[in-house]
Amino acid sequence: MRAKYRESHEAFTENQLVSRDDPFMQFKAWFDEAKCTKEIIEPTAVCLATASKNGVPSARMVLMKGYGPEGFQFFTHYSSRKGRELEENSKAALLFYWDILHKQIRIEGEVSKLPFDEAEKYFKSRPVPSQIGSAASNQSCVIPNRDHLLDKARELEK
Repeated sequence: MRAKYRESHEAFTENQLVSRDDPFMQFKAWFDEAKCTKEIIEPTAVCLATASKNGVPSARMVLMKGYGPEGFQFFTHYSSRKGRELEENSKAALLFYWDILHKQIRIEGEVSKLPFDEAEKYFKSRPVPSQIGSAASNQSCVIPNRDHLLDKARELEK
């Protein structure tokens, strides 16, 4: 069931925008609010929607790792479904949704890879178990069982 509509005095108006001219200022204001809201456990969680070259859509949650006038950053394994789809079709959409704040932000546009050294720097900044988990996982593929994944991780730990 849908929650009751808010009272008319709670409605959002254009006058409440931080900036009509600079969408990054507006994003920063709402993102800062989300980061300061204790009920929001992961304010960087964002739905990434991609599509194959044939236009078949796919959506999943990722974590935003940075943003600025040049765009929004997230990291992914190039061989994952999203990595393959972005290689075929660089158009994508992001959707931030902060339910408790009754706010959402949509971003649509072209995606491009970061320079290799930036991606490598990020990967090396992750905890070693996270690096191993990423390397052991053949993302977007079915695995026979959990032991298969654990065996691959143990091999990489050596």
